[in-house]
Amino acid sequence: MGSLHDRAQRHRRAGNLAGAEQLYRRMLNTTPQDGRAHQGLAIVFAQQGRLDQAIDAIARAVAAEPGNLAALTNQANLLAAADRLEEALASYEAALRIAPRSIVLLQGYAAALQRLARPAQAADAYGRLLALQPDNAEAHREHADILAALGRTQDALAGYDAALELKPQDPQILNNRGNLLRQMRRFAEALDSYDHALAIAPGLAVALTNRGVALSELGRFEEALANHESALAVAPTLTAAMNNRGFTLRQMGRTAEALASYDQALALEPDYPAALNNRAKALCEIDRIDEGFADFMRAAALTHVPNSETPDTPEHRLRHDREQQIHLAMAGRPADAFHIEGGTRLASVMGPGLAGVTAAWRAAVPGIVVIDGFLSPEALAQLRRFCWGSTIWRRNYENGYLGAFPETGFACPLLAQIAGALRAGLPDIFAPHPLRYLWAFKYDGAMAGTAIHADEAAVNVNFWITPDEANRDPQSGGLVVWDKAAPLDWNFDRFNNDADAARRFLEDAGASARTIAHRANRAVIFDSNLFHATDRIAFRPGYTNRRINITLLYGRRGA
Repeated sequence: MGSLHDRAQRHRRAGNLAGAEQLYRRMLNTTPQDGRAHQGLAIVFAQQGRLDQAIDAIARAVAAEPGNLAALTNQANLLAAADRLEEALASYEAALRIAPRSIVLLQGYAAALQRLARPAQAADAYGRLLALQPDNAEAHREHADILAALGRTQDALAGYDAALELKPQDPQILNNRGNLLRQMRRFAEALDSYDHALAIAPGLAVALTNRGVALSELGRFEEALANHESALAVAPTLTAAMNNRGFTLRQMGRTAEALASYDQALALEPDYPAALNNRAKALCEIDRIDEGFADFMRAAALTHVPNSETPDTPEHRLRHDREQQIHLAMAGRPADAFHIEGGTRLASVMGPGLAGVTAAWRAAVPGIVVIDGFLSPEALAQLRRFCWGSTIWRRNYENGYLGAFPETGFACPLLAQIAGALRAGLPDIFAPHPLRYLWAFKYDGAMAGTAIHADEAAVNVNFWITPDEANRDPQSGGLVVWDKAAPLDWNFDRFNNDADAARRFLEDAGASARTIAHRANRAVIFDSNLFHATDRIAFRPGYTNRRINITLLYGRRGA
């Protein structure tokens, strides 16, 4: 008849789970530390849907035989199935120390890292997997998806192309490749990729709506809207299509319809960050700034990823994160959690500097006005506290600075109050131009800042909050603004990202530059279409000495 274990295995394989359980329990009555019996029970419980009992049983199996690869693998998979992902990672890592070349383990490990929103580590795990299994098209696609999210666009494109070499007729790979090309602003190529996907799968709703977004970026709004509606006809509950339809309607100036589309998406998926962020932008454009910022902040909390050092992390980012960790630790605050420090509304936010600004703006040719005493002392102190203590600095820039955006938490009530107060206090300047966007940059003390560019808006407000004593050179550290505007027929990539083209244009036009030195609580209001760049930076070391500038954009370019 064989041993109890062999008989239990036969019962389990035959589907007699109750009989298998009875035999495993008889084994444990005799030998309570029998790892094989605990592991067998775990498998029986998992097959019966008794997940908690399965996890308890497999934990006993691992305790009895810590080096048992099968038990560790089962433990990792069961914990992942129960969404106990941190514990699952520990089990995957223990198993991979025994079998570092296991494809099954690497697949599970990479997927768990992806679900935990640890993209850099997930990318590394998929890289290890692909080194062992280079013909795994699905792994190439997953790897490319993560690389795209990390901003490693060329590596991601190579990954999608490798996947398509293996599965040239896979519409999902083609759709995701189109999304990447759209992210790279290569819209015509993105359309080709979507068209290829739709030729293979004509009813692929995600490809239809993504094609609509690419068409929107090309200004082909009616075609874009038709694509979103086609997607929703195929998949009426596809929240991505509702969100993308809202994006197109907002670009068309149909804000009320855009909001209705975002609301429809959020009714089905309340924690949908993209719809929250897009709804926030639409609300700001109709002067419901506080509501919009609340949506931004909610999305930021949902998408926050703790800092994690990788081989690609720039040194200036590591320096900042170490400094912020010390700053937060001294205040007893968490360094990795999503944390907002201060930033609350005040009785009054604007300083005395706004007096006379309207007249100065009317007389300014080109449109540049400098304001000292921009914020009230209380607002300046509160904003510093917010920028120093909030874990919102998520985007790296190679020139040596970090960015905080509304989508990462740069959307506190105080900023909403300042943005609204400018509209109310300077109506001749801002009344035609609703708030369009905002951000903050935080700079390393001795590295470069932003290159020559113009912005996609009508009016810029740029102001500085770092104390004056942090600046080694009081005549620098601010902003350089040229007296020539970017031609209105230049597209975004050219006027915002092509510093060489801007420089050639300014030289050919005989442009003159005006340098506005850094001062704490100094603001510059200027025509967004004027080319501008960060002046030379020479700030003292130390976390609270880092140069911080805040930018508010109002209205649409050319308005």
